[in-house]
Amino acid sequence: MKIDIKEIYSDGNAKLDDIEEYITKIKTLVKTGEDVVITGAGPIWLYLKIAHALHGLATSLTYNSPVTGDVVIFNHNPF
Repeated sequence: MKIDIKEIYSDGNAKLDDIEEYITKIKTLVKTGEDVVITGAGPIWLYLKIAHALHGLATSLTYNSPVTGDVVIFNHNPF
C-alpha cells in the first residue's frame, strides 16, 4: 500500500494539534501485515509519528522520495 502523506492533512498545512486525527486516518487505511510505502510532502514530525504508529501493525514500512529513492524504515518480513 502506498500513502501520500500530503493527503492525510486536508488544509495544506499539517498541524501538531491534529496529530491524533492523522494517526487515526492512517490506521484506518493500513491493514495488519501490509507492506506500506509513505511518500509525499509533509513535516518530519508527521513522518516520525506515522512510523511509530505503524510499527507492529504493518509488516514493513518504506519511505520513498525522488531524492533518496526507497529507504526501509523497518521490515519484519521473515522471508
